[in-house]
Amino acid sequence: MANTASAKKSVRKLMARTDVNKANRSRMRTFVRKAEESIVAGNAAEAATAMKTAESEIMRAVSKGILKQNTASRKVSRLVKRVKALSA
Repeated sequence: MANTASAKKSVRKLMARTDVNKANRSRMRTFVRKAEESIVAGNAAEAATAMKTAESEIMRAVSKGILKQNTASRKVSRLVKRVKALSA
């Protein structure tokens, strides 16, 4: 356990940031899951709108430092590819 005041404060800050990051990551995953569910259901119009919101949430996670840029780009690319295959 931390034994200095500054170390204790660092632990408190870290725990608070962890909670915020978990909430943001969960929010992003929810939007991605909704997009994937609409793809599986076969609803092209709903999948396209869900994909747009998921893309913006993924990029929001990048700006918050939850994901790296390349990881986010890969996730978006794969999602877009699945939506395009659905509409074709």
